[in-house]
Amino acid sequence: MKITDIRFGMLRVPLKTPFKTALRTVDKVEDIVVMVHTEDGHVGYGEAPATAVITGDTHGSIVDAIRHYIAPRLIGQDIADLNRVTRSIQGAMEKNTSAKAAVEIAVYDLWGQLYGAPLYKLLGGGDPVITTDITISVDYIDKMVADSVAAVERGFESLKIKVGKDIGVDIERVRAIYAAVEDRALLRLDANQGWTAKEAVYALHALEDAGVRLELVEQPVKARDLEGMRYVTERVHTPIMADESVFGPAEVMDLIRMRAADIINIKLMKTGGISNAIRIADIAGLYGIECMIGCMLESSISVAAAVHVAVAKADVITKVDLDGPSLCAYDPVDGGVVFNESEISIGDAPGLGIREIRGLEAL
Repeated sequence: MKITDIRFGMLRVPLKTPFKTALRTVDKVEDIVVMVHTEDGHVGYGEAPATAVITGDTHGSIVDAIRHYIAPRLIGQDIADLNRVTRSIQGAMEKNTSAKAAVEIAVYDLWGQLYGAPLYKLLGGGDPVITTDITISVDYIDKMVADSVAAVERGFESLKIKVGKDIGVDIERVRAIYAAVEDRALLRLDANQGWTAKEAVYALHALEDAGVRLELVEQPVKARDLEGMRYVTERVHTPIMADESVFGPAEVMDLIRMRAADIINIKLMKTGGISNAIRIADIAGLYGIECMIGCMLESSISVAAAVHVAVAKADVITKVDLDGPSLCAYDPVDGGVVFNESEISIGDAPGLGIREIRGLEAL
């Protein structure tokens, strides 16, 4: 199964409600879809969002990186030689992790198709049903409380609360949401780098002293401030999770050596795809560090790949934040992984199982 062509499309899917964080506000998914074709007529699908404020990738840079640097190295390569193909992708250029991820996802999709098995089975197997949290965007307190209650009533047992805009209001937000949902859902906070280390300690002490129990707090400080992350981790009871601070395996090793966080958030768009995500999970497992698997604003194409990784690495990836498809107004994908509110399940189709993507604009 040799690669003969790589094509592109643009996928636009409106969100049910605007997605608001400390870094940005978005009202629709606008992602580059990558289609890797083989000589025997198979197609592998991948996807990448333009998340410039986090990864530095834009729509234009994703397409140019693949078209001019990654694709020329892949044409003619055999999908069966997976390690060689992934090395070619990762070595094609520096950074550009979302572009690399999109191509790797498509290649792994084809690898599953080659051997006629769902991807998670080739990665090690596992229970093909997992449960995700859902994100509650930054907003007025009453709106966030109402959104949280509605999510619990829809069956979500874990809520990821976006904070990081204003430390005082953030504390009020969390206390109000905690009072509203009580023991019906676990709360995860995501500050998206919005606090300083001292602010984070102040906020978490205030919440802990008020009896608010949090499952974790994600990326309270700036991505490069590992000292600040460690400062927070050492001074609070609530587990601290690194997200934007950790892109690849080397950064995981730095974070573990510093004891700067308790949990690591793996995202395929940060790691450059599946191969490095697996390496991170294996490193974390060696040191007894739990991982979450998350996503950017992505549709069910690339999130499906993350689901397969989560199932295969469930011994280390103990928390799931793959709500991108649940935030979309509709699912443009036929086949593949099934997203039913908090429950995500994988079928028996080979690879990612994608049959068709509706509304795809050719590029």
